[in-house]
Amino acid sequence: MRILIALSMAVPLVAAQSPVPRYEVKRASAALTIDGKLDEAAWTAAPAVTLQFLWESQTGAKQMTRARLLWDAQALYVGFDADDADITAQFQQRDDPTYRDDAVEIFINPNPLQEVVYYGFEMNARGVLYDYLNYNSRTLFKRFDATGVKIATSLRGTLNVRTDTDSGWSLEAMIPWPNFEELSRRPPVVGATWKVNFNRWDGVEPNRRMSIWSDPQNNESWPHVPSRFGEIVFVN
Repeated sequence: MRILIALSMAVPLVAAQSPVPRYEVKRASAALTIDGKLDEAAWTAAPAVTLQFLWESQTGAKQMTRARLLWDAQALYVGFDADDADITAQFQQRDDPTYRDDAVEIFINPNPLQEVVYYGFEMNARGVLYDYLNYNSRTLFKRFDATGVKIATSLRGTLNVRTDTDSGWSLEAMIPWPNFEELSRRPPVVGATWKVNFNRWDGVEPNRRMSIWSDPQNNESWPHVPSRFGEIVFVN
């Protein structure tokens, strides 16, 4: 009996992980105009998730971000609305490191049976896209370029003017289904489940802050944890 008690005491305790969030992606009732404004009825009806601030070691302002998704037969639609008192974005070319600007991100895994490969789309307040395939959470295949993607932003303020006070900005993106065919042989059907995470990088060095939808449950602001991506389910 003493041996059994000693062995049981030697087993390390593993903290239980919290469940990942779940989001229902509604089908757009009409064609969307990609203008960055998120003012159409379909966007109004889409539920919004609010990104959370997890790393108190960061010193940037805590400015709220809301994210939404829609879908139809042609594409996945991504919408972000960001509060921002100082909108800044320097990078202007495709695949520039947009994450160094005021930027929003979505990571997409169309095949939750695996957690090795997923797609990354990082877009700054100018609407410039940095896209890649991520392998094993650390290796980015930057030569992957999604085709047919449309992105637009709408600024409630002035870009890169540090002396005034802005209100915020919104971003709208359309990502056609063929871009996901390596991991999903066909577009999703009603009831299909994918995994995603939403992130935002905000502020100017050294005062920057990341906010995120699904908690990666790590001590650093590293969002590339596909096992902790939230679930999305496609509905009518």
